Parts: sequence; structure tokens; C-alpha cells
Amino acid sequence: MTAPTTAPTAAEETMETAAADRRGGGIVGALSGAGVLLALVVALAVLSAWHITQGTSGIGVRDLLASVVGADSSLAEAGPGARDILLGSRLPRVGAGILVGVALGVAGVLFQSLARNPLASPDTLAVTGGAYFAVTVVTAFGIGIPMWASGGVAFVGGLLAAALVLGLAGGAAASTTRLVLAGTATAMALQAGTSTLLILFAEETTSLFSWGSGTLNQLDGTAAIRSVPVIGAVTVGAILLSRRLDLLGLGDDAASVLGVPIRSTRAIGVLFAVVLTATAVTLAGPIGFVGLCAPVIARLLARVVPVLGRHAVMIPATGLIGAIIVILADAVLRAIVGATEAITLPSGVTTTILGAIALVLLARSMRTAGPAQATSAARSTLIGSRRTGMTIGLGLVVLICVAVLGLLTGERFYLLGDVLLWFQDRAAPVIDFAFDSRAPRVAAALAAGAALGLSGTLVQASARNPLAEPGLLGITGGAGLGAVIVVTLIPGAGIGLVSTVGILGALIAFAIVYGLSWRGGMNTDRLVLIGIGLWFGFTSLTTLFLVRANPWDTPALFTWLSGSTYGRVWADVAPVALVLLVAVPAAFVWTRELDLLALDDDTPRLVGIPREPVRLAVLIIAAVLAAVSVSAVGVVGFIGLVAPHAARALVGGRHLRVVPTAMILGAVGLVAADAVGRTVIAPAQIPAGLIVALIGAPYFVYLLARSRA
Repeated sequence: MTAPTTAPTAAEETMETAAADRRGGGIVGALSGAGVLLALVVALAVLSAWHITQGTSGIGVRDLLASVVGADSSLAEAGPGARDILLGSRLPRVGAGILVGVALGVAGVLFQSLARNPLASPDTLAVTGGAYFAVTVVTAFGIGIPMWASGGVAFVGGLLAAALVLGLAGGAAASTTRLVLAGTATAMALQAGTSTLLILFAEETTSLFSWGSGTLNQLDGTAAIRSVPVIGAVTVGAILLSRRLDLLGLGDDAASVLGVPIRSTRAIGVLFAVVLTATAVTLAGPIGFVGLCAPVIARLLARVVPVLGRHAVMIPATGLIGAIIVILADAVLRAIVGATEAITLPSGVTTTILGAIALVLLARSMRTAGPAQATSAARSTLIGSRRTGMTIGLGLVVLICVAVLGLLTGERFYLLGDVLLWFQDRAAPVIDFAFDSRAPRVAAALAAGAALGLSGTLVQASARNPLAEPGLLGITGGAGLGAVIVVTLIPGAGIGLVSTVGILGALIAFAIVYGLSWRGGMNTDRLVLIGIGLWFGFTSLTTLFLVRANPWDTPALFTWLSGSTYGRVWADVAPVALVLLVAVPAAFVWTRELDLLALDDDTPRLVGIPREPVRLAVLIIAAVLAAVSVSAVGVVGFIGLVAPHAARALVGGRHLRVVPTAMILGAVGLVAADAVGRTVIAPAQIPAGLIVALIGAPYFVYLLARSRA
């Protein structure tokens, strides 16, 4: 009997190719790789020299050169404290920028390579969210921390959050998809907890809003020096994993055949990335976008410089690219607004804006942006129609019960009899007032939750990525930016004007994302990268406006950005209801097309479906659904991510079943969150969007645990 030869043949071919690379091409590759790294080092050195010449004191280029060659007289002319300023302020700032960029860049490439997903980042394991939450808890509750331990709060918080994610996902060697989804859900829950504390303890945590966007301000170089051996050792360890990571790119099965220990490689890589991210957050606060954008830029450049496709070159190159982004962004900011003004602005904001611009330009210039990533919709197991019917029926019953409870709960509890009296217009004035204010809020949450659930389903099917959500189309960022601009420029602007401009901002943002993504056709990978870049860019501009806005306007605006039904009337519900009347029938008509779009780009064309017109129509409906939901509940992001996942876990991957289930789950989640937010600390209120994340994340993780098989 002859043994099958397919797998061994593939392995032998791969090994022969690797041997050939070592004999000849490997030498050329090593030389070209060294050239790329040298060019990046030179660019970083030039930018760092420019950065060091900037500052609030009078030290300039001449003084810097004098200090390098040891001409102390020039420094003396600049003032008695010139050397102290140079060594105690400027060098620590540029050193911190380089170290943070390297750490986040290497962590990002590890996460993306292990997850094989361009949206994975250091935030994937909630390290940044855990660090920010820990610092916020200590500050909000006035917990006394010794000076020697103050720098470790963020580090410990990040490590604990990562440990929680690893435990929920089944360990560092768990499925990458499960790891990414569990981490994303936990990160959103921690972010919601942080936002809740920022709202409830506004006076105590005022300074944390700026720190939460990252800052390179350093008291001295001690923290940076302490982080050098950690970042250096872990980066070297990551480079030693290069061959394993190269082979993992072929898929788990192929890598296993070639002798790669899958579980240990994932475990080691994840732990390396966690330590790097926690160290970076401890040094400069949450500067997260660098870890997402630097690896993507390196992979896009690999299409022009193929040697960057090898992890032995990609890992150090990505670290250098991350450092270049951080230093360039900070230097450009200081050059534009001046060093004194730049101190008050979060470094993470400018870093994100610069990284977003670079990411969009590179993604726009490339024909493709990496391998397509199928959603779980394309891989879900089929579930019987009887179970589906029972699930949908039970969901409708739960939705009705939750809506009624939403009417009854709040600052004061009422009974079902009071509801009947209200319907009959026979209730007392106080009951009439209560239900007249609560009913629009419940209706707004119900309609917006259904709209966001449907929008997320459409986006995930079109983008073929399990981390996609309506914010990926720029909607969330555009809505928030529009609202902040109105509040900043028009003091005393009402909620109606804020919501209207928010809708316009969302639709304009979607038009920009789609227009930039179109290049002789729509490539889903390019759409994902441009969408994520502009999303973070818009969000950073929103943060910048918030930091510069009137402090008295910040809490109210932050509440709206967190998603709230406060003060809603029936007129706010009408746009969402009208759009749903059009979108729901269209979604059911296109369920077959959605199933095919979730597979790949070729299958729809082979069966005669006009892929681009259908995808454009689907994305337009998703964008309008998410945009009008802003008028009802402000900015709520978690529903659009979790509802489609939960629906597929309950009823399978066919969109004929996913669409109604996701809408029901979205509505139930937002109505319940609104009721809880109005009740738990009454008469004060917690925004519904924050409650959604706090409640939805554990449920989402529970669904992941159920679907472990």
C-alpha cells in the first residue's frame, strides 16, 4: 500500500526552498534585509536629532552639536542648566518615544502574525485597557500608592487584564480567533468601566483623560532606562521565533507538518507581546494605535520590498517603524504648535493621526492589502430550523419582557397596573410624566439596538472579518467628531443639533472611507485598513477637541459619546424606525448574497451575483442604520460587534437566521442596558453604551466558551 504523498511533498518542497534560500537567496535576502534595517535606523536617527533640538528652553542645534563633541563652553553660553535640560528632559522624551514605538511595533506584529488578522493589535488582549482601568481606579477612589510603586500600577493592571483574557480563552495557546474575540470583549468592558469612573468621578479623574491618550512627558530618564533591558530582551526573543512565525503563515496544519510546535509558539509569542505592551503603557500611557498600524505598514511595504515579508526582518523593521511614527508625530506637533503648547496635548493623539494618514495612503496605493479573512459566518456549523425558531421566539418574548421592565424601572419603580392606567390615559400626573419620559427612551434603545445589530451583521459579512463593526466604516468616529465640533464651536448647543450633526458626520465619514477604498473595484482588505485608519484618526481628533474644549462641556459630551438615551423624545425614534422599515426587508432579500459575500470575492461572481453593486448597497444600508442610531442613543459601538457573533453562536451562519436574531439580541441588550443605567445609581445615571459593554462582554465570553468545540 502506497502512503499518500501530498503532505510530505509539500513539506519537502518548502524545505528545499528554505535550503535554497540559505545557500544563495538567503545571503542576498540577508544583505537586503540589513539594508532596509539600516535605512530605517538612519531615518530614526535623523528624526531623533531633529526632535532633540526642540524644546521650551533656548537650546538649539548649535548647543546640541557642542554637547556631542564635548564643547562645554557652548552649553555654558546657553545657561547654567543647559546640560541638565538636555539630559534630563529632551533625551528622556525622545528615548521614551523610541522605546514605546519599538515595544508596540514588535507586540503588534506578534499579535497579527499569531492571529493572522490585520485588525489584531496590542489592545487585543486588553493590556492597554487593563492598565488604564487600574490607574483610573487608584485615582478615582484616592487609593494611596507609595511613590516607588506608582509606576507599576499600569504594568500590573495590564498584566492582570491579559491574564484574565488568557484564562477566558483557554490559555495562551488557545485558538487565535477565540483569543482575539475574548480580548476584544474584555478590552471593551474595561474601557466601559474606565469611562464610567471618569464620568462619576469627574473632578478626581480630570487629568487622566489626557494621560489616557498617551504622553511622552518624562520626569527624568529613570523609567526609560529601566525598560531598556526588558524591551531589548523580549525583542530578541521575538526575532528568535521568526522561522516559526513564517511557517505559521502557511496555516496551522502546514506548520505542524513542518515541525512547528503550534501551542508553545502561540503561548510564547502572546506572552512576549503582553510584556512589551505592558512596559510601553507603563512608560508613556496608552498609545495603542502604533501597535496596529506599524505592522500593517510593514506588511504593505513588503509588497515593494519582499524581504520585509520574513519575520527575521519584519520584527525589527516594525519596531523601528513604530519608533519612527512616535518620534515623527511628536516632532511635527512641536514644530507646528510649539514645544510649550505640545506639552499639554496627548502624544497618542498626534501619533494616531500620523499613523492613520500613513496607513490610509499605503493601503490606498496597494492593489490588495493582505489575505482575506473569512468571518465565522463562513465557517459556522448548521443548526436545525426547529432550534432556530425556538431561539427567535424566545428572544422576542425576552425583548417584550425587557421593554416592559424598562418602563417600570428607573429612579422610582412602578407596577404593571400603572402601565395599564397610563395606556388608558387614567394615570396620576406623576405616573404620566414618568412613563411619558421613559417610553421614548425605551423605544429609542429598542430601535437603535436592532439597527446596530443589523448594521454589524451586514458589515461583518461584507468585510469578511470577525472584528468588523459599523465603526469600521468611519461611522462612529465621524459621528463623534461632528458632535464635538458642534459643542466646541456653538456653546449651549441642544441635543437635537448635536445628534443631527453627528448623523451628517457619520455619513460623510462613510463616503470618505468608501471613496478612498475604491480603486478600480472594491477590495475588502483595503476597505478594512482604510476604515480602521480613518476610524482611529477621527477618534483622535475628537479627543483633541475634548482636551481643548471647555472643561464644563466635557462630562456631558463624554456621556453622549458613551451612548445615552437621556432626554430622548419620540422625534428621535422616528428616523431609526423609518430606516428599519426599508433596511429589514432588503436584508432578508439579500440573505443569499450575504452568505456568498462572507465566503470570498470569487464565489459571488461565479454564480452570477453583481458583487460590487450588492456590496455597495449593503454597506450603504449598514452605514445609514448606524448613523441614524446616533440620533437615538448617541455613539454605541459594542452592539454592532457582539450581536452578530452571538447570533451565529445561537442559530448558525446562514444570514436568513442571523439577521433577525442579531436584531433581537441588539435590541434586548440596549434596552436592558438603558434600564440598568437608569436604576443602579439613581437618581444619577450611567450611559447605556457603557452598561452594554459591561454586561455584554461577559455574555460574549460565555458564548465563546459554549462554542469551544
